[in-house]
Amino acid sequence: MPPTDANANIARHLITMAASRPEGLALLVPRGRKSSGEIDYLSLTFAELATEVDAWRHDLQRRGVHRGDRVLVMVKPGLPLIALAFALFQLGAVPVIIDPGMGLKNFLGCVTSSRPRALAGIPLARLISRVFRSAFSSVEIRVPVSASPLARANPPGIAPSGSEPVASGADDLAAILFTSGSTGAPKGVCYEHGMFDAQVRLIRETYDIVPGEIDLPMLPIFALFNPALGMTTVVPEIDPSRPASVDPAKIVQAIRQMKVTNSFGSPTLWRKIMDHCLTHNVPLPSLRRVLCAGAPVPLSLYADSQKILTGGAIYSPYGATEALPVSSTQTFEVLRREVLKENVHFGTCVGRPVAGMDVSIIGISDEPIATFAEVRELPRGEIGEVIVRGPVVTRRYDARDDATAAAKIRDGATFWHRMGDCGRFDEAGRLWFCGRKVERVITPTGTLFTDPCEQVFRMTFAGIRVALIGLGKPGAMEPALVVEDSPISENRTLFAGILKQTAQSQPHTAGIRKFFLHPRFPVDRRHNAKIHRLTLAKWAATARPFLSDSEA
Repeated sequence: MPPTDANANIARHLITMAASRPEGLALLVPRGRKSSGEIDYLSLTFAELATEVDAWRHDLQRRGVHRGDRVLVMVKPGLPLIALAFALFQLGAVPVIIDPGMGLKNFLGCVTSSRPRALAGIPLARLISRVFRSAFSSVEIRVPVSASPLARANPPGIAPSGSEPVASGADDLAAILFTSGSTGAPKGVCYEHGMFDAQVRLIRETYDIVPGEIDLPMLPIFALFNPALGMTTVVPEIDPSRPASVDPAKIVQAIRQMKVTNSFGSPTLWRKIMDHCLTHNVPLPSLRRVLCAGAPVPLSLYADSQKILTGGAIYSPYGATEALPVSSTQTFEVLRREVLKENVHFGTCVGRPVAGMDVSIIGISDEPIATFAEVRELPRGEIGEVIVRGPVVTRRYDARDDATAAAKIRDGATFWHRMGDCGRFDEAGRLWFCGRKVERVITPTGTLFTDPCEQVFRMTFAGIRVALIGLGKPGAMEPALVVEDSPISENRTLFAGILKQTAQSQPHTAGIRKFFLHPRFPVDRRHNAKIHRLTLAKWAATARPFLSDSEA
């Protein structure tokens, strides 16, 4: 449903679905097991979900939440998250969503900077707001929400009226979504209603999603797109604050029982799921697509998926909280012979830009760039900084003019977003991810980029995690490789020999002559996939290398 001049409010999509597909399943929330062993679900149709959203809206209004109010959302994934978010959209209020896995200090900093007028939260969230009063000093209204993912809103004496969403312009603020802070301080990204609309359109067109499909999103916020796409949301049995602890058997059971056609998750989660399926010889024939993002997808995962996804493929959308989707690739492209042979040179293939998105590679700079006239665009094949422009590109960070200036480049009436990544285009127009800009290793003889270097070792050691780091100051860094300890590394002598041989096999890794073993890589909590290389570099500065110059 395209936006009109009168109303671009993203919540109108649910009203449309409730009218066109009232009996279609909108939401399935697990609530236990049946005697047969099947998962027992609470189910809501689109009409029932719309009614539920309306009840939440009236409850929020009764408690004094108004249009334009910022509302910090601290609820469980499931019915409360979806119903509350759409109720806030309908009101014209602004949900503020912060990843609870970023750590208490960062979380409280995000609360302070976002200045919410209201808090809609479970009992623990409301308790936290009382204990850390200074961070929550802007909160005037506390809306109680049950800790149950099955919680329904039944305000006493108020009957849902089926009222339309308030009129919102495409440029009106719709939500503030915080980045994970994997390589810097978390920042509040300002989403407008028109940007949400564009995301829904690009996701639907890029992946050929049709109403009636069934989705199992392993990142809760992705469930918010489903009412607009007409997909059924199956809430997974997963702790969003500890996603890597997921029991893959439960995910597989849900996929097979509900004949899930679409799922989003990180490479780490899908590695666990694929391993379970391979071990137990369990295919997932209903899945048309697995959207895998949050970190580069290993080649081994693409290859193994062909044995399990008998009717589909892994698709890897490239993007960020500030701009998604930017480009996309999938199993059959990544495993093509001409793409495979470039992996050890180019990094990770993230596909071609999606329709409507402009992507450019420019000279790397660590300084703000005010206008596009100041950039130096690079030719295909040369590594530089990735910048993007298009309808899903956000224009500013909340209360962070410094971060906005550092990340946005004005180009007439439009803005380019600096992804914070390095990359390059190949001659066929495919974009390759070469690593985070802040993690590049600047040595006296040149710059090394994480992904092309790490890919050399990944091709030798399938399934093992490695991280390129720099020891010392930029310009005088010594490159080193940290390897996550695993059974592969138990035979130290053999392992050392293979590491040395692998490093010498390519010109861009031949200068890596110091190697470390780390027991368990620090990773982001949102995807459990992004390696904190800067944290590893600090650790390695005082650690003893497993293999160094004298031995290499």
